[in-house]
Amino acid sequence: MITPTDYGDFLKWMPGENEVINFEYNQKKSQDIVNQADLVFCLDFNALKRINDFGEIVRLSSAKKVMIDHHLQPEGFEDYRLWSNLASSTCELIYWFAEELSFTHLVNKDVASCLYAGIMTDTAGFKHSSTTATTHRITAHLLEKGAESNTIFEAIYDHYSENRTRFIGFCLNEKLQLIKEYNTALICVTADELKRYQIMVGDSEGLVNYGLSIEGVRLSVLIVDRTVARKMSFRAKGDFPANEFARRFFNGGGHFSAAGGESKDPIELVEAKFKDAITEYSNLLSQ
Repeated sequence: MITPTDYGDFLKWMPGENEVINFEYNQKKSQDIVNQADLVFCLDFNALKRINDFGEIVRLSSAKKVMIDHHLQPEGFEDYRLWSNLASSTCELIYWFAEELSFTHLVNKDVASCLYAGIMTDTAGFKHSSTTATTHRITAHLLEKGAESNTIFEAIYDHYSENRTRFIGFCLNEKLQLIKEYNTALICVTADELKRYQIMVGDSEGLVNYGLSIEGVRLSVLIVDRTVARKMSFRAKGDFPANEFARRFFNGGGHFSAAGGESKDPIELVEAKFKDAITEYSNLLSQ
């Protein structure tokens, strides 16, 4: 397993995590593995740009590519596709895949725990509209296979540092902007602020959701200055197309109501561009 970037400590309890190869730290090894592979599974992304510089290495590989994903508008780089935007998560699709191959007998406690964690996090604790009866049936099977829901929840959501907790408080108290005429919440975090609170990869996870929890807010946006690029998260309610907005203005994409983007511009320009861009969606945001 190769990941294009690092990820938060709250995922490092997962079985097999110590075998994951981080492309950023092991570029040659990652490239060698892909170049020697016969088959490459591409999980939870449908465009190679989503895995940054690793994407071109995968594209140029002679290996057959299998995409398993649930995001809108697949790029079409793959040779084989298991895709549905109606699925709650890629982990739900992986379970479907195992069922189709009659491999569910191989799902042990470790596999069940990883799949349950993926479904739980991608549905935000089973609250998104993509959570269906099928989703619950699959998670019930995973619990029967040994996944422990309370242990997994605590490992993911009750595992943050003091710095991260204080950082969340700072963002909500000092950085949260309400653009009331467009029912929008915005948080912009600078590189210096990340450094001040010693924010690690994954520590800003979920921060964008706080804005959306405010009564009347239809769009919540987080802009974080990651030095190399400004990363953006979009969460929306109602008819606002977050994925279209991210793709149109910020080289991004994702789900209809949950998307991401990025920009190489300074964070001040990104903020200004965002505020200008939402004026074009006043009919959806100002209702």
